[in-house]
Amino acid sequence: MSDQPDPSRQLAVVPAQSALPDILHAQIERAAEYAKASRAPSTRRAYEADWKIFTAWCAQHGIEALPASADAVAVFASAEADGGTNPRTIGKRISAIAYYHRQAGYVPPNTAEGSGRLLEVLAGIRATHGKPKLRKRAADASALRHMLETIKGEGLRAHRDRALLAIGMSAALRRSELVAFDVAHVGLVDKGIELMIAKSKTDQAREGVVVAIPEGNRIRPKALLLAWMLAAGHSDGPLFRRLTRRDELTADRMSDRAVARLVQRCAAAAGYDPGHYAGHSLRAGFLTEAAANRASIFKMQDVSRHKSVQVLSEYVRNAELFEDHAGSQFL
Repeated sequence: MSDQPDPSRQLAVVPAQSALPDILHAQIERAAEYAKASRAPSTRRAYEADWKIFTAWCAQHGIEALPASADAVAVFASAEADGGTNPRTIGKRISAIAYYHRQAGYVPPNTAEGSGRLLEVLAGIRATHGKPKLRKRAADASALRHMLETIKGEGLRAHRDRALLAIGMSAALRRSELVAFDVAHVGLVDKGIELMIAKSKTDQAREGVVVAIPEGNRIRPKALLLAWMLAAGHSDGPLFRRLTRRDELTADRMSDRAVARLVQRCAAAAGYDPGHYAGHSLRAGFLTEAAANRASIFKMQDVSRHKSVQVLSEYVRNAELFEDHAGSQFL
């Protein structure tokens, strides 16, 4: 944890707290907790790590971190770029700095008056050091079947891991969504499974959405999930749980990092380069396979729940690169 005070505990809109009744102090603390809940836990962890880097740099150079001037943040960004930090990572660190300023009641340096120089520095960093984003490879249907084949046996871990991979790919799930399921979120119907996604990156208001997974006759996600639930014997609580080294069921939910490790481990066992795969490979695998099979981009959106079809259009474009190529008749 950072040694710096947590700005999310400070609400600038509240007058001198010493003059407030005790009941309001409790409400202030509760309001701060709600403010923190506006970001997903994974986002808050990333912000905290980036904020710690910035505050350490400020301490080293005798610069005030909160509030920080736009010029100070510009120099920080320049130093990061010269040190080899990716421009996208620098952008995320600027977002973290802005987040902590907002939570403390300050205007973020990148939107404050006189922030033009900072914005020009960031643009210059992108122009000088920018590189194409390297995407992790998709665990499409073929790759996923190969990965599933590497999981041998009928123990709890084998059942859990097979179900985890199959459900993650067949519902185009983010790893955080995959480990957030409770048993109560699973609906079994004749044609397959209905999964209630109670909260996701694009549904911070927790309105919830139901995603359908067909029964399937190749990957068979429903059969693999039922086999795991039957082997585990749990009727409530977290769906995918942590297991002990002795393959014993615990009450603890799996971590999202465990999903990424599982994908990489199975990819390596199947003969793929594990460095090219991660938790997102399951989600990307569904979209890649759906596009290759000419699924409607709107049907893909029903499953992936992207707010915009722009990201999905890239999957479709990649699947159709050689279809009706403009040069096919003369090259």
